[in-house]
Amino acid sequence: MNLLWPGDERAGELFGDSAFLAAMAQVEEAWLDALVGAGIAPRGARAALASLAGAGDVAALADGAEAGGNPVIGFVRLLRGRLGEGESARWLHRGLTSQDTLDTALVLCLRDCVDRIELELGRQAGALARLAREHRGTLMAGRTLTQHAVPLTFGLKAATWLSGLIDAADALRRARTSLPAQLGGAAGTLSAVVELAAGRGLADPVATAREVVAVAAAALDLPAATPWHTARGPLTSTADALVGCADVWGHVAGDVALLGRPEIGELGEPSVEGRGGSSTMPHKANPVLSLLIRRHALAAPTLAATLHGAAASYVDERPDGAWHAEWDTLRTLGRRSVVAASQTTELLDGLRVDTDRMRATALASYDGLHAEQLSMAALVDGSAAGDYLGAADAIIDTTLARAATRWKELS
Repeated sequence: MNLLWPGDERAGELFGDSAFLAAMAQVEEAWLDALVGAGIAPRGARAALASLAGAGDVAALADGAEAGGNPVIGFVRLLRGRLGEGESARWLHRGLTSQDTLDTALVLCLRDCVDRIELELGRQAGALARLAREHRGTLMAGRTLTQHAVPLTFGLKAATWLSGLIDAADALRRARTSLPAQLGGAAGTLSAVVELAAGRGLADPVATAREVVAVAAAALDLPAATPWHTARGPLTSTADALVGCADVWGHVAGDVALLGRPEIGELGEPSVEGRGGSSTMPHKANPVLSLLIRRHALAAPTLAATLHGAAASYVDERPDGAWHAEWDTLRTLGRRSVVAASQTTELLDGLRVDTDRMRATALASYDGLHAEQLSMAALVDGSAAGDYLGAADAIIDTTLARAATRWKELS
């Protein structure tokens, strides 16, 4: 839990310390199994590692991580100690390096966050599709640069939110499917596992090493890839996709907060007892969900920027600090994205729409909202006709069709 990031509990154990230990154990176990399967390690080397370390080990491992600059060294030592003197301890981590275990564990934890966010995006799409359909005829004032512009419908506004959500969801899906295992050995050459395969007399040590990578990655349900230990695109592209989601959520939350101001009163957050109060002003009903979502939208880009800065600073075959700067940054972005996704889903599921207030505001400003219509009519020597909603219905239909293609349950 994070006292200074309200709502952090919505992310639960995702990408927490215990989850990260479990992910490292998964990586080590998948690799050990692959070594055995390839005939490099003996059959007796197989071991179930998940139960060997847990939440009770976090403090000690964290305390010891400074000595080696990362938590993997102490983690491997801990596992070997608990495995005892047998073949499992002897073959554990052979052919891997700290970066392999840590990077692949990062990917596993990040993938879990993305999977949760994708579920939330589906729910958000459903809520927005419903709003677009229900309010395709709900007249409201369109606003540009803070001023009334032309008429539109709230259904069109919801469809615009939905269009952005579809784009963000597609980008996140592309990033999710390209998150690979990172398994390359000390300097990305797989030299240790090739040497081990050669020492066992296997016919093609290089092919064997690459097969070990493929088998371990498959066991983790990750794509196999050539080592990307200094090419950080998988992480930065996923971070960018998460920021794209934050952009959409921030847009929605900004509109809700603005249109929920008492002097406008067209939208309102879900009413939850005890939420939105003030420590001194009993009349307040602050838009807490919206402001917390906007908080994330404002903070997320700087986290992605840190990851890009780190990626651009990589040197040698493992850099001096850039790699280390990624870990907690990525965890923070992943967890905060889950929190904001959950908050946005709640906001949209219970969004209150005051259709009477929208219509009254639009009608009270009729002349201004239709001024452009009159100027267009004058250009063609005609008279203004219709509601001046243009292609709003067609745009809504196109967006709903896109959403139904993306999420089959919406069709």
